Formats: sequence, structure tokens, C-alpha cells
Amino acid sequence: MSSATQGNSPPVTTTSQSEHGGGGRWKQVRFEELSDKPIGEPCAEEPTTTTLPASTPHPKIRLERRQQLEHHLKASPTDLAGFMELGRIYRADDRPLEAKRIFEQARQIFPDDQELLWEYEEAVLARSLQQYREVSDLASRLDTLETERELKRSQNDWARRRIEVCRARLARDPSLQHLKIALAEAMYEAELYEDAITTLDPILDHDELSPIAYLIKGRCLLASENPLQAMVALRAVALRRAVVAPLKTRVVALKLLCETAEKVGVTLTLAKYKQHLAQAERELAQHIASSK
Repeated sequence: MSSATQGNSPPVTTTSQSEHGGGGRWKQVRFEELSDKPIGEPCAEEPTTTTLPASTPHPKIRLERRQQLEHHLKASPTDLAGFMELGRIYRADDRPLEAKRIFEQARQIFPDDQELLWEYEEAVLARSLQQYREVSDLASRLDTLETERELKRSQNDWARRRIEVCRARLARDPSLQHLKIALAEAMYEAELYEDAITTLDPILDHDELSPIAYLIKGRCLLASENPLQAMVALRAVALRRAVVAPLKTRVVALKLLCETAEKVGVTLTLAKYKQHLAQAERELAQHIASSK
């Protein structure tokens, strides 16, 4: 997917649709990143917009280009390429509300264009995440009942938007099975635990997706007060030899196993889980040290 341009102005770099399929300009929150955070807290690694390369035009040039395109589209309201470029410039400038407005205008003229629909969904998600982060920042400075209510509302909106978009994309293309991970994560944050488990069950046998799928399932079972079933799911993450989970995912699963085993009083297996956790943490520390 290339950026549409007008005249001789430099193109705006955009994310390809294949990259969108992996999360695009919003990235699903991984449970290994949230292990020490409350439900719904934004991940520090979760980008609001695409990082632009060094060759990206100067902000002044982008401003001039935006103004050109806004004027051009008033005179040529059927220029899909112009709408796409302008919306992507707004996204690159971290102005998702304006991007959403532009893509909404374009969708009134081109309601069946799938690339446009995808960009519109990305703008909706980016705007929801932007609002969530703004409220989170405010709540961190002002601890009041009002900010607490607003934070909860923005958390719910962020989860709902991801659920809506993931469901819509899966309905359009059922082969995008990896989106079930993002969908289940959002359902978990919305406290829709049974829905999340139902979403995950079809991909538990998918080798690439199964570790994180089992981890989310285990978290859902814990949240719905089914600790023994949760331990079964967490063991599938931490101890399976046929499909070895990534180190970070294994560490999170083993920590949860230790905590749960201690709560339910399974003392014999608790010692085993602690041994596996210590080993996994040593491997993770070595991996981090070697990557520096």
C-alpha cells in the first residue's frame, strides 16, 4: 500500500496492510508487558502512531501539504488518493480526530473501498487510545472520583473499539486468526471473560499463537474464579515441550502458577513451579544481558 501523492510533494510513509494485520499503528497489549500493571493500563511500548523515518518531510512542509490537500478536496471531493494522503498525514502528526474526519468524508463517497475502511478503523482506534492516555495522565495527577470515573469510561471505550474493529476485520477475512489474540485481550480488559475464552479456544492448537492464547485464557479463568482450570491453561504455557513459549511469556505464566498454587494450597507442585520459574528467570536475564 503506497501513499497517494499530488504534484511533486514528498510522499508520506504509511504502514502496509500486512503490517496492519499485525496490529498496524496500534499494537495489542501483551500480558507479559502487563504482568505488574492494573487491567487496562496503557503499555509503554504501545505506539499511538507510526514512527516516521528520517526522510519524513519537515513539519512545516507537512503543514503546507495538509493545507494544499484540504483546499484541493473542496474543489475535487471525489479524489480518493487525496483523502488517503491527507488522512495519513494527520495520523503521522498524531491528530487522529482529524484523520477520522477525513476518512469519514471519504467513506461517504467510497463506502465499499476496503483500504479506506481499514484506515478509518485505524483512526478510530488511534483516537480512542489517545483519549485513554490523556485521561490516564490526568488521573495520575488528580486523584478524584471524577477522574477515576472518566478513566474507567476511557478504558471501556478503548476495549470496546478494539472489540468492534477486530470482530469486523475477522468477519471480512476469517483467515486473520492472529486478530483473535487482540480481540481476546480487549475482552479480558472489558471483563468479558467467557467471550474471551470462546474466542481463544479455536486457536489453542495453533503453535505460533497458542502460548499467548493459553496465557490469556488462564488470566480469564483466574479472574472468573476458576483457579484449578486456570492452572491447567498456565501449565500449557509454561511447561509444554512440544510448543515452547517465549521466555517472557513463560516467566509470566510461571509467576501466576506459583501465586495460584500457593493460594489453593498445592504445596507439592508449588516447589516444582518455583524451580522452573527460577530457571526461566535466569535464562531471561542471560538473554537480556547478551542482547545489550
